[in-house]
Amino acid sequence: MNAKVYSIQGEPVRDIELADGVFGCKVSRGSIYYAIRNELANRRQGTASTKTRAEVKGSGAKPWAQKGTGHARAGHKRSPLWGGGGLIFGPRPRDYSYTIPKKVKRLAMRSILSMKVSEERLKVVEDFTVESGRTKDLLSILSKLGDGERSVLILGGEDGMVRRAGRNLPWLTFLSYNRLSAHDLYYGRSIILLETAARKLNDFYPGTESEAEHAAR
Repeated sequence: MNAKVYSIQGEPVRDIELADGVFGCKVSRGSIYYAIRNELANRRQGTASTKTRAEVKGSGAKPWAQKGTGHARAGHKRSPLWGGGGLIFGPRPRDYSYTIPKKVKRLAMRSILSMKVSEERLKVVEDFTVESGRTKDLLSILSKLGDGERSVLILGGEDGMVRRAGRNLPWLTFLSYNRLSAHDLYYGRSIILLETAARKLNDFYPGTESEAEHAAR
């Protein structure tokens, strides 16, 4: 499939060939769901923690006699039934991360890219940089390319000056062509794809499908 390449002034300058297997494949919503769910789970810190009756501060002595006091039976002050006692089945530090098949991840990325192309939310832009590293200079370029609302800029390599210029823009996310995020891509309203990144994506994600990929659907 062919797509327009836009200049930093927002004008079409030439065409580029995009792989149908990456930017024009059938959308697999199941793989998108699994990929986003996996990314959000891997981001969880899992540091929530509570103390059990063995960890809270308090005496282990029996508060009063078992019988004859009129009180309910009590073994120690650290009981979960007492104020300041331990907690039963409270949250403990844990690891929420898990892995999904690589083919499902790749299918999800291709599906999201294809979806954005069909929705006309993906724009291929000629390579540019911000030599000054100033946010003002980057904003002047982005204002002609996107709507300024939850935009994603996909780079073809590591450009520290561009990242420096946009690191204080809360609505802009930087992604590398070889480290895409299904969550950021799916919820991005405007995808700006640099020309070099587009050419590399044509080869980075294979366009063939297998039985495992069909199962993710």
